[in-house]
Amino acid sequence: MATHSAAGAPAAVRSPVRTTALTVSVVFLLVGLAGFIPGITTNYGEMTFAGHHSDALLLGVFQVSVLHNIVHLLFGVAGLALARTASGARAFLIGGGAVYLVLWLYGLVVGQNSSANFVPMNNADDWLHLILGLGMIALGFLTSRRVAR
Repeated sequence: MATHSAAGAPAAVRSPVRTTALTVSVVFLLVGLAGFIPGITTNYGEMTFAGHHSDALLLGVFQVSVLHNIVHLLFGVAGLALARTASGARAFLIGGGAVYLVLWLYGLVVGQNSSANFVPMNNADDWLHLILGLGMIALGFLTSRRVAR
């Protein structure tokens, strides 16, 4: 589907799934950056590279570390790259949502003080991962379904 710009040249219309994937990607990038900003991240001086000993909290709620922030940034970059096509955007939303559901389950199984909690994650992170997982999967399906004509 193409529309015409004011100058009469065709203008590309981005599909809803691509727009959604781009939006989600930008949010991940912003969250990753926010994790490195003192004030937005409380106990900033207590942030470690990785591991459950990091006491830094994004928005005073979500446990973060340098590695956790880098993962958010990489997830955002991957989303931007995949959002270049509708099929890539759909794969990012549904596949990324599945990854977040696995992270939710992982967070429920692994103790918060366990060395296996290397990213790190607390209860707030765990439940946010559930919401993100379900939300991204739903968005992937809802914004990419074919409309019958």
